[in-house]
Amino acid sequence: MNAELAATTGSKSAPNRPLHSGMARFITLEGGEGAGKSTLAVGLKQRLAECGIGCLVTREPGGSPKAEVIRETLLGGEIAPFGPFAEALMFYAARIDHVDRTIKPALTRGEWVICDRFADSTRAYQGALGRLDPALLAALERVALAGFAADLTLILDVPVDVGLARAAVRRGTGASDRFEREGRGFHTRLRRAYLDIAEREPARCVVVDASLLPSAVLDLAWSAVEARLLQHADAAGSLS
Repeated sequence: MNAELAATTGSKSAPNRPLHSGMARFITLEGGEGAGKSTLAVGLKQRLAECGIGCLVTREPGGSPKAEVIRETLLGGEIAPFGPFAEALMFYAARIDHVDRTIKPALTRGEWVICDRFADSTRAYQGALGRLDPALLAALERVALAGFAADLTLILDVPVDVGLARAAVRRGTGASDRFEREGRGFHTRLRRAYLDIAEREPARCVVVDASLLPSAVLDLAWSAVEARLLQHADAAGSLS
């Protein structure tokens, strides 16, 4: 992928439509380590503000007081010895509280929400890499989220070596977390898992070349937001 937006992801039969009422939209950012999700979230929030749209930026695991406690346990590696299914359960326990306490209230207020990681991370990390049965994860997601999903998912794709180098710079002298400690093969498979998700669900997902400069990544991501969400909202008369 070059400096172009590659549209990829979402069930091919799913309509390209907002899932939430009014002007509120839910955007998730996905990708491997060092993909630049946090930087992109800040840039998108600023672009939305320039359009007069309020936006909440949040993250997973975490995003609510109880979920932040679970985050420390997960990223500290304390759940890893119990296996990928235990990790998936803990991620969803955090996600339920995050959705109920943070995401849905913001959408109800009419704010857009940008979330650094969401359900696709569990599909990629514990599903594809942890080799959990996709049907099992789908059932867990169905029970926990009851159909709640992103209106748009931006998958930031970056070569593994580039992403890991960025993550190391970001970390500095701090300790690496549970997933950063994994080897190169793990991260290579993770990248492929995200691209597979994008290929399966092109109506929801857009792959963005995250190896570019942050400003170029922001431009590509914003093009997707405009095409998938803002133009739709304008046509529906949701935005003034």
